[in-house]
Amino acid sequence: MSTVRVRFAPSPTGALHIGGLRTALYNYLYARQRGGTFILRIEDTDQKRYVPGAEEYILESLNWAGITPDEGPGIGGGHGPYRQSERRDTYRKYTQHLLDAGQAYYAFDTEAALEQRRADEKAAGNHNFRYDASTREGMRNSLSLGKEETQRLLDQDTPYVVRLRVDPGQTVHIRDIVRGDVAFQSEEVDDKVLMKADGLPTYHLANVVDDHLMAISHVIRGEEWLPSTALHVLLYRAFGWEKTMPEFAHLPLLLKPNGKGKLSKRDGQQLGIPVFPLDWKPDSTEEKLMGFREAGFLPQSTINFLAFLGWNPGTEQEIFSLPELVEAFDLDRINKSGAQYDFEKARWYNQQYLIASADDELAPLVQQQFADHGRAITTAQATRIAGLLKERVHTLEEFYPQGRYFTERVGITDEKMARKKWKSEQRPAFEELRDRLAALPEWEAAKIKAATVAFMKEHNLGFGAVLPVLRLAVSGTTNGPDAFAILETVGQEETVARLGVGYEAMEELAGRE
Repeated sequence: MSTVRVRFAPSPTGALHIGGLRTALYNYLYARQRGGTFILRIEDTDQKRYVPGAEEYILESLNWAGITPDEGPGIGGGHGPYRQSERRDTYRKYTQHLLDAGQAYYAFDTEAALEQRRADEKAAGNHNFRYDASTREGMRNSLSLGKEETQRLLDQDTPYVVRLRVDPGQTVHIRDIVRGDVAFQSEEVDDKVLMKADGLPTYHLANVVDDHLMAISHVIRGEEWLPSTALHVLLYRAFGWEKTMPEFAHLPLLLKPNGKGKLSKRDGQQLGIPVFPLDWKPDSTEEKLMGFREAGFLPQSTINFLAFLGWNPGTEQEIFSLPELVEAFDLDRINKSGAQYDFEKARWYNQQYLIASADDELAPLVQQQFADHGRAITTAQATRIAGLLKERVHTLEEFYPQGRYFTERVGITDEKMARKKWKSEQRPAFEELRDRLAALPEWEAAKIKAATVAFMKEHNLGFGAVLPVLRLAVSGTTNGPDAFAILETVGQEETVARLGVGYEAMEELAGRE
């Protein structure tokens, strides 16, 4: 088996989209499954779009998800630097190589001249002007100007870009692991800029040079890069690297929840759902973008959910640990069609992981949720609350709103049920029950239940008459886990106090009818 080396190469131009995290995951899984190397490379050559803090966000997102690179910024490795902004001399060297070989050329056209040419072409009925073999002779470049004029302009430090020379009549065949055979004609590709006027490479040049020098064996990336692959193959040819070119696998798009169109950050804002791994708010002028972590999702469930957005194991199994995903993953089982972003499925995954988690593992996470709302609870309380609620919630964020009554008096929230269940004539009996519970020597759910059942038998009352009243008085609602477990968790003294207050509140509600 040949050595597998894959890379995840995000640009630090903002928050890492959840689709980017899926790309990182698939690269990671493939590397681990094949005993290869997973590389993180920061593609930061577009300095105009660079956003401070974005690189740190990318690294934190990968760490949270458990997708650990083997090589990359801050990690090291034998093929660094791993930030493209630190590799400028390398790109200049290879750009010069293309110029010397006649595979690239200098272009001195100003932005104003290019805009004028586009306007002229549009006026003539050509709305898709391209700088290519059919138009380059009419432009200001080293192919049209000749050697002497080109050298004179270079000596005068005239601003220029370097473009790839794409000659017509070439066929580009790509064997994509996901999409099969794909063919392009070189006439479809314009003479792309390789080196910008600021001396930095474009994505296309840096991408190909780095993939070659870092010995990348497989390029696993989003479908939106498929059209650029023809240009990349032409670059490999121009360098003479076609025999060592990596294999390609272009992943399906993530689609909106309704299945129509590509998932965007705007969808997250409009629908109130996370489309990023972590919250992102770079400055006070931008609206905060919601992340999976802050929305109460476990990293394990998020990874499991993402793995199935474009891949399936060929079995009925849906719950996979990360090691199980590594073992099962195969590029051949990636779908061609877009994957619908089903957020309810993400919630279902998270619920399954919460249910499967040990109560003491969830305890610190539950503690944090209560602390975020100004309520400090002990580890023992958090452990018990986790056990009582984990089958009733979908995210960590739901523990507090569904369990706040464990730590504070919330009053009667279900007034309709309170009016239905409270009988004023039974109040003396309920006062007696309160006194019995106050006198219990051991405050355990089983003992509380036994005392309550004995009381019901003596007064000829059923569970339907007693338990709703206890629940309403203590938690404000008839919903929730086992009533006696709630009472035990709230505590004896507080339960007795709430019963007194709750009876009074229900009596008042009944009197308003």
